[in-house]
Amino acid sequence: MSLNHGANLYDLSKKYGFSKEEFLDFSSNINPLGASNAAKDIVIKNIDQVSIYPDPDYTNLKNSISSYCHCNKENIVLGSGATELISSFIKTINPTKALLLSPAYSEYEKELKKINCNIDKYYSKHENDFKIDIDKLINHINSNKYNLIIICNPNNPTGFTFSKAEIKTLLESTNTFFMIDETYIEFTDTKAFSSTSLVDDYNNIFVIRGTSKFFSTPGIRLGYGLISNTSVKDSISSHLDLWNINIFATLMGEVMFKDTHFIENTINVMTKERDYLFDNLRNIDDLNVYDSQGNFILCEIKSKKLTASELRDKLIPHKIIIRDCASFDGLNEYFFRVCILKPEDNRLLINSLNNIF
Repeated sequence: MSLNHGANLYDLSKKYGFSKEEFLDFSSNINPLGASNAAKDIVIKNIDQVSIYPDPDYTNLKNSISSYCHCNKENIVLGSGATELISSFIKTINPTKALLLSPAYSEYEKELKKINCNIDKYYSKHENDFKIDIDKLINHINSNKYNLIIICNPNNPTGFTFSKAEIKTLLESTNTFFMIDETYIEFTDTKAFSSTSLVDDYNNIFVIRGTSKFFSTPGIRLGYGLISNTSVKDSISSHLDLWNINIFATLMGEVMFKDTHFIENTINVMTKERDYLFDNLRNIDDLNVYDSQGNFILCEIKSKKLTASELRDKLIPHKIIIRDCASFDGLNEYFFRVCILKPEDNRLLINSLNNIF
């Protein structure tokens, strides 16, 4: 990955003489438990399908996603990763004025700049623990007549999350389009926080999800968008390549969305380990630790004994990589993010941070 998207393990392994596999990469917010065994087995058992084309309608895959997200399968658009759908949606609605809830993933701004859109930013602030007052946000939106509001929910890197009820209020209280990026939503209580079930009832919302993070499958490039606005959906679909989802991504998707054992085990392990990291990071007097519903936690070195970059450099020789958050607009050089890894890895991180501070 590039500098703005996490650690480049290839470069670090050359510089420090470690293999890529030796690093504990707390900068990469991918499920550390790996992919669904059932999904991997289906590829192994059907390896000869490499010689056939996928179903161009992706009927079984869309049925699986529909059941998983509790939405109409006719409202599903498939993409080669979530990034393709972000780009396609922005190009399709072609907003002249957009609002980004910031700090945020850098790709949103890059795509908006490609179409010369005027971009405003609505910053969540550390003095408010990065929480956003929905009434103030609604007033701001209605006062500025935006064509598009982009929300990463949970927000990366702050971890703040709007509830489903709050998103519904936003949809009903404003007159604009919302793009809700739910890349990390599956690490939360989806019944309380996910907007997928709102799509069938509101035509001014586009929900984007990918399988890279929760299902630990960045290599298959499978993303999906949910939208009931027929004209926008058809326009997005018309610009996507035929068979844009390969046969193995299709097979894995048909299975992993139904793998309840994998889903429940991931949620149980990640929730327990998130609680462990919260408790122990907050015991370090030098740090401010912010609430998160994601599989990552934002921290601030309040003592200013060292910067996040200096902390990162101290940890790398111990084969530990954290995310320096200075590149996120609205954060300074004292913010860093750690993702949740396996129990033994999380304990090593805490021990190393205690030794440093």
